[in-house]
Amino acid sequence: MSVNVEKLEKNLAKLTVEIPVEDVEKAIDKVYAQTKNQIQLPGFRKGKAPRKMVEKMYGKDIFLEDAVNEAVPDAYEDACKESGLEIVSQPQIEYTQVEAGKPVVFTATVAVRPEVTLGEYKGLEVETESVEVTDEDVLAEIKKEQEKNAVTRTVEDRAVEDGDQIELDFDGYVDGEAFEGGHGEDFPLTIGSHSFIDGFEEQLIGAAIGEEKEIQVTFPEEYHAEELAGKPATFKTTVKKIQVKELPELDDEFASEVSEFETLDEYKADVRTKLEERKAAEAKTAKEDALIAKVVENAEMEIPDLMVESQARTMVQEFAQRLQYQGLTMEQYMQYTGQTTESMIEQEKETALKRIQSRLVLEAVAAAESLEASEEDVQAEIDKMASQYGMEAEQVRSMIDDEQMEELKGNIVVQKAVDVIYDAAK
Repeated sequence: MSVNVEKLEKNLAKLTVEIPVEDVEKAIDKVYAQTKNQIQLPGFRKGKAPRKMVEKMYGKDIFLEDAVNEAVPDAYEDACKESGLEIVSQPQIEYTQVEAGKPVVFTATVAVRPEVTLGEYKGLEVETESVEVTDEDVLAEIKKEQEKNAVTRTVEDRAVEDGDQIELDFDGYVDGEAFEGGHGEDFPLTIGSHSFIDGFEEQLIGAAIGEEKEIQVTFPEEYHAEELAGKPATFKTTVKKIQVKELPELDDEFASEVSEFETLDEYKADVRTKLEERKAAEAKTAKEDALIAKVVENAEMEIPDLMVESQARTMVQEFAQRLQYQGLTMEQYMQYTGQTTESMIEQEKETALKRIQSRLVLEAVAAAESLEASEEDVQAEIDKMASQYGMEAEQVRSMIDDEQMEELKGNIVVQKAVDVIYDAAK
């Protein structure tokens, strides 16, 4: 196999790879062996027709396309190693010669790791967020717990009021005709939630259980269903059930039920402490992000588009994996949102660029500061992972392969670079 490397502008390179005829032949033999049991020629039992006879019957290139698909990935991987380039993108493959009996020649255009020229990264100054916790913050946090412990009670002796949780039947009409999606039975609705068209919920206030009430609304001009956008509509509604949410009193009894403390004052003090810790952590993260953005702004680097696209594609793949954990497929998500893989990749490019820039400058800072991941650093990270997953540290270590270990060390070094920038900030 021969490899020619051509450096292009903007941190791109083109690898021209030639796969020898003998390697192509081996790939063809492999494809033939994998598919021959599906082939039947006159005079031969199924799967027994010689390769040459099959090629004579169907053409010399019958196995060529599959053989190329078989041979190119390994050839590309070998070419990457031989080139000595630090490749940071998926390749753009183009074939320049694919003919039976000849070497296969293809080109792979790739992005290579950009060089970073650091500017100032120490002594930087950025705005910091306040970590003050007010009485209002504490009360808001306690009210969240109060909401979680609320109970609902059905009421039958009054009409609908603001804040009620109701069940509703409705039929919607535009120009006197029922429209798709305009019918509902036993539909749960919280009055004041603004989950229906503006004005709908307010007109239900005062409606009694079982009373039929007509509601007049106008669909927004930007409504997702174009045939309804901007049109007036009439809904015939009937309230089936009214429920009211009752919140527990904020007293010592409430505190003892939702926490380990016996009094409300003790509970409030604990909530304040936890809020202060959370705000301090959030403020530190925000300051780190702002400082890294400054370091990026002060640095010089040229990020190739292919690198950004590869990172964006990886981010979309990561999103697809998270969807799977939630029981959704990417196909379902795209059907619900009307998006495509390519449109999602395009949306992620700005974030992908920032992620790349941040990583590159932090790695450059790490190099400038001669930062390394010690065995103690690695063990501490493994211990943390073991604690998170409820496993023994040695068991976690045994599951980490060489590539993952290098990634782990790289992340440790990058975090050390963040600490250098943070500690040196004004």
